[in-house]
Amino acid sequence: MELDELLTVVQKRFRPYDGKLPAHTALPDHGMAEAEVLDLLKRVEGAEERSWKGGFVSGAVYHGEREHIRFTSRAYAVASQTNPLHPDIWPSLTMMESEIVAMTSHMLNGGERARGSVTSGGTESILMAMKAYRDWARAKRGIVEPEVVLPVTAHVAFDKACHYFGIRARPVPLGEHLAADVEAVKQAITPNTIAVVGSAPCFPYGVVDPIREMSEVAKDRKVGFHTDACLGGFILPWAKKLGRRVPDFDLALPGVTSISVDTHKYGYAPKGTSVVLYSDPEILHHQYYVAKRWPGGIYFSPTMAGSRPGGLVAAAWATLLAIGQDGYLALAKRVLDAADEVRKGVAGVPGVRTMGESAIVAAFTTEDRDIYQVMELMSQRGWFLNGLQNPPGVHLAVTLRHARRAVVRRFVSDLRWAVETAGIAVTASGLAPIYGLAGTMPDEAVSEFLETIIEWMYHAS
Repeated sequence: MELDELLTVVQKRFRPYDGKLPAHTALPDHGMAEAEVLDLLKRVEGAEERSWKGGFVSGAVYHGEREHIRFTSRAYAVASQTNPLHPDIWPSLTMMESEIVAMTSHMLNGGERARGSVTSGGTESILMAMKAYRDWARAKRGIVEPEVVLPVTAHVAFDKACHYFGIRARPVPLGEHLAADVEAVKQAITPNTIAVVGSAPCFPYGVVDPIREMSEVAKDRKVGFHTDACLGGFILPWAKKLGRRVPDFDLALPGVTSISVDTHKYGYAPKGTSVVLYSDPEILHHQYYVAKRWPGGIYFSPTMAGSRPGGLVAAAWATLLAIGQDGYLALAKRVLDAADEVRKGVAGVPGVRTMGESAIVAAFTTEDRDIYQVMELMSQRGWFLNGLQNPPGVHLAVTLRHARRAVVRRFVSDLRWAVETAGIAVTASGLAPIYGLAGTMPDEAVSEFLETIIEWMYHAS
Protein backbone atom coordinates (compact mmCIF):
# COMPACT_ATOMS: atom_id res chain seq x y z
CA MET A 1 0.00 0.00 0.00
CA GLU A 2 1.29 3.46 -0.97
CA LEU A 3 1.40 6.34 1.50
CA ASP A 4 -1.40 8.26 -0.24
CA GLU A 5 -3.65 5.20 -0.05
CA LEU A 6 -2.83 4.76 3.62
CA LEU A 7 -3.68 8.39 4.37
CA THR A 8 -7.08 7.78 2.81
CA VAL A 9 -7.54 4.76 5.04
CA VAL A 10 -6.59 6.79 8.11
CA GLN A 11 -8.95 9.59 7.12
CA LYS A 12 -11.91 7.23 6.98
CA ARG A 13 -11.04 5.83 10.39
CA PHE A 14 -10.09 8.95 12.34
CA ARG A 15 -12.31 11.55 10.66
CA PRO A 16 -15.50 9.78 9.58
CA TYR A 17 -17.46 12.98 10.29
CA ASP A 18 -15.76 15.01 7.50
CA GLY A 19 -18.45 16.24 5.13
CA LYS A 20 -21.24 14.80 7.27
CA LEU A 21 -21.32 17.35 10.08
CA PRO A 22 -20.94 21.14 10.07
CA ALA A 23 -17.38 22.24 10.81
CA HIS A 24 -16.74 24.77 13.59
CA THR A 25 -13.48 26.60 12.98
CA ALA A 26 -14.51 29.85 14.70
CA LEU A 27 -16.80 30.63 17.59
CA PRO A 28 -20.42 30.89 16.39
CA ASP A 29 -21.70 34.43 16.13
CA HIS A 30 -24.45 33.56 18.58
CA GLY A 31 -24.35 30.79 21.13
CA MET A 32 -26.24 27.67 20.11
CA ALA A 33 -29.14 26.37 22.18
CA GLU A 34 -28.09 23.76 24.71
CA ALA A 35 -30.48 21.20 23.23
CA GLU A 36 -28.98 21.77 19.79
CA VAL A 37 -25.44 21.27 21.10
CA LEU A 38 -26.43 18.10 22.95
CA ASP A 39 -28.08 16.77 19.81
CA LEU A 40 -24.89 17.49 17.89
CA LEU A 41 -22.92 15.52 20.50
CA LYS A 42 -25.17 12.54 19.91
CA ARG A 43 -24.62 12.81 16.15
CA VAL A 44 -20.83 13.05 16.62
CA GLU A 45 -20.80 9.79 18.57
CA GLY A 46 -21.13 7.46 15.60
CA ALA A 47 -21.93 3.77 15.73
CA GLU A 48 -18.23 2.82 15.74
CA GLU A 49 -17.64 4.92 18.84
CA ARG A 50 -20.26 2.86 20.65
CA SER A 51 -18.66 -0.48 19.73
CA TRP A 52 -17.03 -0.74 23.16
CA LYS A 53 -20.46 -1.32 24.66
CA GLY A 54 -20.71 -4.64 22.85
CA GLY A 55 -17.24 -5.77 23.94
CA PHE A 56 -15.56 -5.25 20.56
CA VAL A 57 -12.66 -3.16 21.89
CA SER A 58 -9.34 -4.23 23.42
CA GLY A 59 -8.90 -2.50 26.78
CA ALA A 60 -9.95 1.19 26.60
CA VAL A 61 -13.17 0.82 28.65
CA TYR A 62 -12.71 -1.43 31.66
CA HIS A 63 -16.15 -1.34 33.28
CA GLY A 64 -18.81 0.42 31.25
CA GLU A 65 -21.99 -0.81 32.92
CA ARG A 66 -24.75 1.78 32.78
CA GLU A 67 -25.33 2.06 36.54
CA HIS A 68 -21.61 2.43 37.21
CA ILE A 69 -21.34 5.20 34.61
CA ARG A 70 -24.32 6.96 36.16
CA PHE A 71 -22.81 6.73 39.65
CA THR A 72 -19.35 8.03 38.67
CA SER A 73 -20.91 10.82 36.61
CA ARG A 74 -22.90 11.96 39.65
CA ALA A 75 -19.76 11.88 41.77
CA TYR A 76 -17.93 13.96 39.16
CA ALA A 77 -20.78 16.47 39.02
CA VAL A 78 -20.55 17.13 42.78
CA ALA A 79 -16.98 18.38 42.36
CA SER A 80 -17.08 19.56 38.74
CA GLN A 81 -16.13 23.14 39.64
CA THR A 82 -13.27 22.27 41.98
CA ASN A 83 -9.52 22.39 41.43
CA PRO A 84 -6.84 20.66 43.54
CA LEU A 85 -4.47 23.54 42.75
CA HIS A 86 -6.34 25.49 45.45
CA PRO A 87 -6.28 23.30 48.57
CA ASP A 88 -7.22 26.30 50.71
CA ILE A 89 -10.53 26.60 48.85
CA TRP A 90 -11.20 22.85 48.45
CA PRO A 91 -9.44 20.98 51.27
CA SER A 92 -11.83 18.09 50.65
CA LEU A 93 -9.88 17.27 47.48
CA THR A 94 -6.60 16.86 49.33
CA MET A 95 -8.42 14.58 51.76
CA MET A 96 -9.80 12.51 48.89
CA GLU A 97 -6.43 12.35 47.11
CA SER A 98 -4.65 11.28 50.30
CA GLU A 99 -7.23 8.56 50.86
CA ILE A 100 -6.97 7.32 47.24
CA VAL A 101 -3.21 7.05 47.79
CA ALA A 102 -3.67 5.34 51.17
CA MET A 103 -6.20 2.78 49.90
CA THR A 104 -4.05 1.98 46.89
CA SER A 105 -0.94 1.71 49.03
CA HIS A 106 -2.70 -0.67 51.42
CA MET A 107 -3.71 -2.87 48.49
CA LEU A 108 -0.09 -2.92 47.26
CA ASN A 109 1.54 -3.52 50.68
CA GLY A 110 3.00 -0.05 50.95
CA GLY A 111 3.59 0.01 54.70
CA GLU A 112 3.70 2.98 57.05
CA ARG A 113 6.33 4.97 55.15
CA ALA A 114 4.83 4.69 51.68
CA ARG A 115 3.64 7.95 50.15
CA GLY A 116 2.37 8.98 46.73
CA SER A 117 0.34 11.20 44.45
CA VAL A 118 -2.71 11.07 42.24
CA THR A 119 -1.89 11.80 38.60
CA SER A 120 -3.80 12.11 35.33
CA GLY A 121 -2.94 8.60 34.11
CA GLY A 122 -0.26 5.96 33.78
CA THR A 123 1.95 8.09 31.57
CA GLU A 124 2.09 10.91 34.09
CA SER A 125 2.71 8.46 36.93
CA ILE A 126 5.68 7.08 35.00
CA LEU A 127 6.92 10.57 34.08
CA MET A 128 6.79 11.64 37.72
CA ALA A 129 8.68 8.56 38.92
CA MET A 130 11.45 9.04 36.36
CA LYS A 131 11.72 12.76 37.17
CA ALA A 132 11.92 11.93 40.87
CA TYR A 133 14.66 9.35 40.34
CA ARG A 134 16.64 11.74 38.13
CA ASP A 135 16.58 14.51 40.73
CA TRP A 136 17.13 12.12 43.64
CA ALA A 137 20.20 10.60 41.97
CA ARG A 138 21.54 14.06 41.14
CA ALA A 139 21.17 15.21 44.75
CA LYS A 140 22.39 12.03 46.46
CA ARG A 141 24.96 10.64 44.03
CA GLY A 142 25.88 13.56 41.82
CA ILE A 143 24.71 11.83 38.64
CA VAL A 144 24.43 14.31 35.76
CA GLU A 145 24.13 11.79 32.89
CA PRO A 146 21.30 9.61 34.21
CA GLU A 147 20.37 6.23 32.75
CA VAL A 148 17.39 3.92 33.22
CA VAL A 149 17.56 0.15 32.61
CA LEU A 150 14.33 -1.31 31.28
CA PRO A 151 13.12 -4.29 29.23
CA VAL A 152 12.20 -3.68 25.59
CA THR A 153 8.57 -4.37 26.52
CA ALA A 154 8.45 -1.56 29.10
CA HIS A 155 5.71 0.94 28.33
CA VAL A 156 6.65 3.61 25.81
CA ALA A 157 5.90 6.21 28.49
CA PHE A 158 9.35 5.45 29.90
CA ASP A 159 10.92 6.41 26.57
CA LYS A 160 8.79 9.54 26.65
CA ALA A 161 10.06 10.34 30.14
CA CYS A 162 13.65 9.83 29.03
CA HIS A 163 13.06 12.13 26.06
CA TYR A 164 11.51 14.84 28.24
CA PHE A 165 13.95 14.68 31.14
CA GLY A 166 17.29 14.03 29.45
CA ILE A 167 17.66 10.44 30.64
CA ARG A 168 19.35 7.72 28.60
CA ALA A 169 17.24 4.58 28.19
CA ARG A 170 19.19 1.32 28.26
CA PRO A 171 16.78 -1.36 26.96
CA VAL A 172 17.51 -5.00 27.72
CA PRO A 173 16.29 -8.08 25.80
CA LEU A 174 13.69 -10.57 26.92
CA GLY A 175 14.45 -13.95 28.36
CA GLU A 176 12.26 -16.99 28.73
CA HIS A 177 8.49 -16.61 28.28
CA LEU A 178 8.87 -13.02 26.97
CA ALA A 179 9.82 -11.67 30.40
CA ALA A 180 12.82 -9.44 31.13
CA ASP A 181 16.21 -11.17 31.22
CA VAL A 182 17.65 -10.71 34.73
CA GLU A 183 21.23 -11.36 33.64
CA ALA A 184 20.89 -8.73 30.92
CA VAL A 185 19.65 -6.30 33.56
CA LYS A 186 22.76 -6.95 35.66
CA GLN A 187 25.00 -6.27 32.67
CA ALA A 188 23.20 -3.06 31.72
CA ILE A 189 23.54 -1.29 35.08
CA THR A 190 26.31 1.32 35.15
CA PRO A 191 27.48 3.95 37.67
CA ASN A 192 25.01 6.34 35.96
CA THR A 193 21.97 4.10 36.48
CA ILE A 194 19.29 5.87 38.50
CA ALA A 195 16.60 3.16 38.32
CA VAL A 196 15.62 -0.23 36.91
CA VAL A 197 12.11 -0.82 35.54
CA GLY A 198 9.92 -3.92 35.44
CA SER A 199 6.32 -4.43 34.29
CA ALA A 200 3.44 -6.13 36.08
CA PRO A 201 2.37 -6.90 33.45
CA CYS A 202 3.83 -5.48 30.23
CA PHE A 203 1.42 -4.04 27.70
CA PRO A 204 2.32 -6.11 24.59
CA TYR A 205 1.98 -9.62 26.01
CA GLY A 206 0.56 -9.19 29.49
CA VAL A 207 3.62 -10.94 30.97
CA VAL A 208 4.82 -10.08 34.49
CA ASP A 209 8.57 -9.52 34.60
CA PRO A 210 10.65 -11.24 37.32
CA ILE A 211 10.17 -8.28 39.65
CA ARG A 212 11.57 -9.98 42.75
CA GLU A 213 14.85 -10.90 41.06
CA MET A 214 15.21 -7.60 39.19
CA SER A 215 14.48 -5.51 42.28
CA GLU A 216 17.03 -7.49 44.30
CA VAL A 217 19.64 -6.63 41.67
CA ALA A 218 18.67 -2.95 41.90
CA LYS A 219 18.82 -3.05 45.71
CA ASP A 220 22.27 -4.65 45.64
CA ARG A 221 23.49 -1.95 43.25
CA LYS A 222 21.85 0.77 45.40
CA VAL A 223 19.61 2.09 42.62
CA GLY A 224 15.85 2.60 42.53
CA PHE A 225 13.41 0.07 41.15
CA HIS A 226 10.06 1.00 39.62
CA THR A 227 7.27 -1.51 39.05
CA ASP A 228 4.95 -0.41 36.28
CA ALA A 229 1.66 -1.93 37.44
CA CYS A 230 -0.49 0.59 35.60
CA LEU A 231 -2.30 -2.24 33.83
CA GLY A 232 -2.27 -4.95 36.48
CA GLY A 233 -2.12 -3.12 39.79
CA PHE A 234 -5.84 -3.27 40.46
CA ILE A 235 -6.33 -6.88 39.39
CA LEU A 236 -3.20 -8.88 40.26
CA PRO A 237 -3.66 -8.51 44.06
CA TRP A 238 -7.17 -9.93 43.76
CA ALA A 239 -6.00 -12.64 41.39
CA LYS A 240 -3.57 -13.73 44.10
CA LYS A 241 -6.38 -13.79 46.68
CA LEU A 242 -8.37 -15.96 44.27
CA GLY A 243 -5.58 -18.53 44.38
CA ARG A 244 -3.99 -17.70 41.05
CA ARG A 245 -0.23 -17.90 40.60
CA VAL A 246 0.90 -14.26 40.63
CA PRO A 247 4.61 -13.38 40.93
CA ASP A 248 5.50 -10.90 43.69
CA PHE A 249 5.58 -7.40 42.24
CA ASP A 250 4.55 -4.75 44.74
CA LEU A 251 5.95 -2.69 47.61
CA ALA A 252 6.19 -5.74 49.86
CA LEU A 253 9.47 -6.48 48.05
CA PRO A 254 12.36 -4.61 49.74
CA GLY A 255 13.94 -3.68 46.40
CA VAL A 256 10.81 -2.07 44.92
CA THR A 257 11.07 1.63 45.67
CA SER A 258 8.13 2.87 43.57
CA ILE A 259 5.11 1.58 41.70
CA SER A 260 2.50 3.06 39.36
CA VAL A 261 -1.08 1.80 39.19
CA ASP A 262 -4.04 3.13 37.23
CA THR A 263 -7.30 3.68 39.06
CA HIS A 264 -8.91 4.28 35.67
CA LYS A 265 -8.19 0.78 34.36
CA TYR A 266 -9.17 -2.19 36.53
CA GLY A 267 -9.78 0.28 39.35
CA TYR A 268 -12.87 1.28 37.30
CA ALA A 269 -12.69 5.01 37.96
CA PRO A 270 -13.42 7.36 35.03
CA LYS A 271 -10.54 8.06 32.68
CA GLY A 272 -8.00 10.52 33.99
CA THR A 273 -6.60 9.18 37.28
CA SER A 274 -3.65 7.05 38.34
CA VAL A 275 -1.47 6.69 41.43
CA VAL A 276 2.32 6.70 41.82
CA LEU A 277 3.66 5.37 45.13
CA TYR A 278 7.11 5.44 46.74
CA SER A 279 8.43 3.27 49.56
CA ASP A 280 10.54 6.20 50.81
CA PRO A 281 9.03 9.71 51.17
CA GLU A 282 12.44 11.21 50.39
CA ILE A 283 12.20 10.05 46.77
CA LEU A 284 8.69 11.47 46.46
CA HIS A 285 9.94 14.90 47.54
CA HIS A 286 12.06 15.02 44.39
CA GLN A 287 8.87 14.73 42.36
CA TYR A 288 7.45 18.01 43.69
CA TYR A 289 7.84 21.43 42.13
CA VAL A 290 8.10 24.47 44.39
CA ALA A 291 8.62 28.16 43.45
CA LYS A 292 9.23 30.38 46.48
CA ARG A 293 9.97 33.83 44.98
CA TRP A 294 7.47 34.24 42.12
CA PRO A 295 5.70 37.66 42.21
CA GLY A 296 2.41 35.80 41.88
CA GLY A 297 2.94 34.18 45.25
CA ILE A 298 4.34 30.91 46.56
CA TYR A 299 3.57 28.15 44.06
CA PHE A 300 3.80 24.40 44.53
CA SER A 301 2.40 21.35 42.78
CA PRO A 302 2.93 17.62 43.37
CA THR A 303 2.63 16.56 39.73
CA MET A 304 3.03 17.95 36.20
CA ALA A 305 -0.23 19.87 35.99
CA GLY A 306 -1.19 23.00 37.82
CA SER A 307 -4.95 23.14 37.58
CA ARG A 308 -6.55 19.70 37.64
CA PRO A 309 -10.16 18.50 37.46
CA GLY A 310 -11.36 17.93 41.01
CA GLY A 311 -14.32 16.04 39.62
CA LEU A 312 -12.04 13.20 38.54
CA VAL A 313 -10.51 13.01 42.01
CA ALA A 314 -13.97 12.81 43.56
CA ALA A 315 -15.12 10.19 41.05
CA ALA A 316 -12.03 8.02 41.66
CA TRP A 317 -12.43 8.30 45.43
CA ALA A 318 -16.13 7.44 45.20
CA THR A 319 -15.38 4.45 42.95
CA LEU A 320 -12.89 2.90 45.38
CA LEU A 321 -15.31 3.33 48.27
CA ALA A 322 -18.30 1.98 46.36
CA ILE A 323 -16.59 -1.17 45.05
CA GLY A 324 -14.54 -2.13 48.09
CA GLN A 325 -12.42 -5.24 48.54
CA ASP A 326 -15.26 -7.71 48.05
CA GLY A 327 -16.33 -5.91 44.89
CA TYR A 328 -12.85 -5.89 43.37
CA LEU A 329 -12.46 -9.57 44.20
CA ALA A 330 -15.72 -10.45 42.43
CA LEU A 331 -14.98 -8.25 39.41
CA ALA A 332 -11.46 -9.67 39.11
CA LYS A 333 -12.88 -13.19 38.98
CA ARG A 334 -15.16 -12.23 36.12
CA VAL A 335 -12.30 -10.70 34.12
CA LEU A 336 -9.86 -13.52 34.83
CA ASP A 337 -12.39 -16.22 33.92
CA ALA A 338 -13.22 -14.39 30.68
CA ALA A 339 -9.50 -14.07 29.86
CA ASP A 340 -9.08 -17.81 30.42
CA GLU A 341 -11.83 -18.52 27.93
CA VAL A 342 -10.44 -16.08 25.36
CA ARG A 343 -6.92 -17.52 25.55
CA LYS A 344 -8.25 -21.07 25.37
CA GLY A 345 -10.31 -20.19 22.32
CA VAL A 346 -7.42 -18.40 20.61
CA ALA A 347 -5.08 -21.33 21.22
CA GLY A 348 -7.60 -23.62 19.57
CA VAL A 349 -7.66 -21.72 16.26
CA PRO A 350 -5.54 -23.58 13.65
CA GLY A 351 -2.55 -21.56 12.49
CA VAL A 352 -2.51 -19.27 15.53
CA ARG A 353 0.32 -19.17 18.08
CA THR A 354 -0.15 -17.49 21.46
CA MET A 355 2.54 -15.13 22.78
CA GLY A 356 3.45 -15.19 26.47
CA GLU A 357 1.54 -16.33 29.55
CA SER A 358 -0.87 -13.73 30.88
CA ALA A 359 -3.79 -13.44 33.26
CA ILE A 360 -5.54 -10.61 31.40
CA VAL A 361 -4.10 -10.28 27.87
CA ALA A 362 -4.53 -12.65 24.93
CA ALA A 363 -1.57 -11.98 22.61
CA PHE A 364 -1.08 -14.05 19.49
CA THR A 365 0.40 -14.25 16.02
CA THR A 366 -0.03 -16.55 13.02
CA GLU A 367 2.16 -19.31 11.67
CA ASP A 368 1.70 -18.94 7.91
CA ARG A 369 -0.56 -15.92 7.42
CA ASP A 370 0.03 -12.18 7.64
CA ILE A 371 -1.06 -11.29 11.18
CA TYR A 372 -1.78 -7.72 10.10
CA GLN A 373 -4.17 -9.01 7.45
CA VAL A 374 -5.85 -11.01 10.20
CA MET A 375 -6.10 -7.83 12.28
CA GLU A 376 -7.53 -5.99 9.27
CA LEU A 377 -10.16 -8.65 8.70
CA MET A 378 -11.10 -8.60 12.37
CA SER A 379 -11.63 -4.84 12.09
CA GLN A 380 -14.07 -5.53 9.26
CA ARG A 381 -16.04 -7.67 11.71
CA GLY A 382 -16.12 -4.70 14.11
CA TRP A 383 -13.17 -5.53 16.40
CA PHE A 384 -10.70 -2.90 17.60
CA LEU A 385 -7.56 -4.83 18.52
CA ASN A 386 -4.03 -3.74 19.44
CA GLY A 387 -1.37 -4.35 16.82
CA LEU A 388 2.06 -5.42 18.06
CA GLN A 389 5.42 -5.23 16.33
CA ASN A 390 8.95 -6.57 16.71
CA PRO A 391 7.76 -9.32 16.41
CA PRO A 392 4.41 -8.86 14.62
CA GLY A 393 1.35 -9.79 16.64
CA VAL A 394 -2.05 -8.75 17.92
CA HIS A 395 -3.58 -8.71 21.37
CA LEU A 396 -6.91 -8.36 23.13
CA ALA A 397 -6.75 -6.87 26.64
CA VAL A 398 -9.69 -8.51 28.39
CA THR A 399 -12.06 -6.32 30.44
CA LEU A 400 -15.53 -6.61 31.97
CA ARG A 401 -16.91 -5.80 28.52
CA HIS A 402 -15.71 -9.25 27.41
CA ALA A 403 -17.01 -11.11 30.46
CA ARG A 404 -19.95 -12.57 28.55
CA ARG A 405 -19.87 -15.98 26.91
CA ALA A 406 -21.47 -14.66 23.73
CA VAL A 407 -18.71 -12.06 23.28
CA VAL A 408 -15.96 -14.66 23.73
CA ARG A 409 -17.63 -17.05 21.29
CA ARG A 410 -18.01 -14.24 18.74
CA PHE A 411 -14.34 -13.24 19.09
CA VAL A 412 -13.04 -16.79 18.60
CA SER A 413 -15.40 -17.45 15.70
CA ASP A 414 -14.40 -14.22 13.94
CA LEU A 415 -10.71 -14.94 14.55
CA ARG A 416 -11.06 -18.40 13.02
CA TRP A 417 -12.70 -16.84 9.95
CA ALA A 418 -10.05 -14.11 9.71
CA VAL A 419 -7.17 -16.59 9.83
CA GLU A 420 -8.81 -18.78 7.19
CA THR A 421 -9.47 -15.76 4.98
CA ALA A 422 -6.15 -13.92 5.37
CA GLY A 423 -4.04 -14.01 2.24
CA ILE A 424 -7.09 -14.57 0.07
CA ALA A 425 -8.90 -11.22 0.11
CA VAL A 426 -8.17 -8.10 2.09
CA THR A 427 -9.86 -4.71 1.85
CA ALA A 428 -7.91 -1.82 3.34
CA SER A 429 -10.41 -0.25 5.72
CA GLY A 430 -8.58 -0.32 9.05
CA LEU A 431 -5.21 0.65 10.52
CA ALA A 432 -3.38 -2.66 10.23
CA PRO A 433 -1.55 -1.65 7.00
CA ILE A 434 0.39 0.96 9.00
CA TYR A 435 2.24 -1.81 10.81
CA GLY A 436 3.21 -3.62 7.65
CA LEU A 437 4.31 -0.41 5.97
CA ALA A 438 6.25 0.84 9.01
CA GLY A 439 8.21 -2.38 9.02
CA THR A 440 9.62 -1.57 5.58
CA MET A 441 10.41 2.12 6.13
CA PRO A 442 13.41 3.79 7.83
CA ASP A 443 12.72 5.15 11.32
CA GLU A 444 12.98 8.75 10.11
CA ALA A 445 10.39 8.15 7.39
CA VAL A 446 8.00 6.46 9.83
CA SER A 447 8.33 9.39 12.25
CA GLU A 448 7.68 11.93 9.50
CA PHE A 449 4.65 9.98 8.29
CA LEU A 450 3.14 9.67 11.78
CA GLU A 451 3.79 13.35 12.54
CA THR A 452 1.92 14.21 9.34
CA ILE A 453 -1.02 12.11 10.51
CA ILE A 454 -1.04 13.76 13.94
CA GLU A 455 -0.99 17.27 12.46
CA TRP A 456 -3.77 16.38 10.07
CA MET A 457 -5.93 14.68 12.75
CA TYR A 458 -5.93 17.71 15.03
CA HIS A 459 -6.47 20.38 12.38
CA ALA A 460 -10.11 21.37 11.99
CA SER A 461 -11.12 22.09 8.43
